[in-house]
Amino acid sequence: MPEGMKHRIVGLTGGIGSGKSAAADCFAALGAAIVDADAIAHELTAPGGGAMAALEAEFGKAVVAADGRLDRALMRRLAFDDPGVRQRLEAIVHPLIRAQAEVRCRSALAAGAPYVILVVPLLVESGDYRHRVDRVIVVDCGDDIRIARVMARSGLTRAEVDLIMGAQVGREERLAAADDIVDNGGSFDDLARQVADLHRRYLADFAKTPATG
Repeated sequence: MPEGMKHRIVGLTGGIGSGKSAAADCFAALGAAIVDADAIAHELTAPGGGAMAALEAEFGKAVVAADGRLDRALMRRLAFDDPGVRQRLEAIVHPLIRAQAEVRCRSALAAGAPYVILVVPLLVESGDYRHRVDRVIVVDCGDDIRIARVMARSGLTRAEVDLIMGAQVGREERLAAADDIVDNGGSFDDLARQVADLHRRYLADFAKTPATG
């Protein structure tokens, strides 16, 4: 077990459409706590969410939908048209997501969870992920499968999916950062089997060292 394996937090990441949520659901069914950065982001940008005042001040009322939530489609277009917009957006939202994720990880462990799966789509892109998690799981599958999944579930065009994928690190770089790889190019049963194998290993490894930090 690595010397730094003390936080009982496992980072789970993967490119868009790889199946991170399905893998997280499998871990949850086995008893792991799940902290999902995307879910936190949606809370922060919901009506009255903790990021909305700063986002409106930075980008104007146009990015606020009629019901008070962030107009995510408009914000996505603005961010892809101008990298500077994306940087300003991330500067507001990412620290809030990280702070809330840390609170939820601590709370889950204090409540008795054996370990936490921290789901972060841009974990590798964050740069300092090794200080935040004990291990990194990458959920992986071929680009064609990912593109088809995203288009089917979201209604995005192929060009829009390509833009999103282009803003993420490449598949090879993500895999190079992995301690554990889950191949999600097959059936759900195959995914669940791989997750169960990892779950057993994590229970054994984390039992050897009390959580700290």
